[in-house]
Amino acid sequence: MIELYTASTPNGQKISIMLEELRLAYKVRPMRLEKKEQREAWYLRLNPNGRIPTIVDHGNGGFVVFESGAILIYLAEKSGRLLPSDQRGRSQVMQWLMFQMANIGPMLGQASVFYRYAPEKIPYAIQRYQRESRRLMEVLDRRLQEREYIVDHYSIADIAAFPWVIGCHWCGVDISDLENVQRWLNILEARPAVQRGLAVPEVIDRNSADGAGKVIEIGKSIV
Repeated sequence: MIELYTASTPNGQKISIMLEELRLAYKVRPMRLEKKEQREAWYLRLNPNGRIPTIVDHGNGGFVVFESGAILIYLAEKSGRLLPSDQRGRSQVMQWLMFQMANIGPMLGQASVFYRYAPEKIPYAIQRYQRESRRLMEVLDRRLQEREYIVDHYSIADIAAFPWVIGCHWCGVDISDLENVQRWLNILEARPAVQRGLAVPEVIDRNSADGAGKVIEIGKSIV
């Protein structure tokens, strides 16, 4: 059984989508980010960086993995799925996974902060991150010009990028004219596992005393 500490953010959704795609049995532990639960000592012992997501693989002696990209790789290797075994295919998927981790996530994240949350609206910062986010989306659009998925077959590269790209509007970046990206988004949105993964951790028991929800089991089988 895998225990998933998560919240409704793109990085969290990557892992719930992955777990749903793999049909791994897992339990959800919703993290109350607004209450700084991720900074509490008990959680920092699991994830020293104080961020989500984190998994604890109880089927592997309680092994803990943090950082969403590392979790995707761990689960892919655990299941033997969604990461090619040949050197070239694996390298391509890893390149585009790193592209998301080092570029798409940080740039869209900063664009969102300055566009929506910063107490002072700084035009230079907003425009700088929005421009760079748009450039990255154009890189992705060119990549998808002649292929259905980022690396030929559906992989963790797609799962990593999807939750961020689908939320571009949240940081004021318009990608409606990027036809290849839009086609790719539609393909992924139609996947039942993606739909279920996007709902986590909202599908929880709301009858708990504090309204935060109880840990529940989502997956149906262990791969």
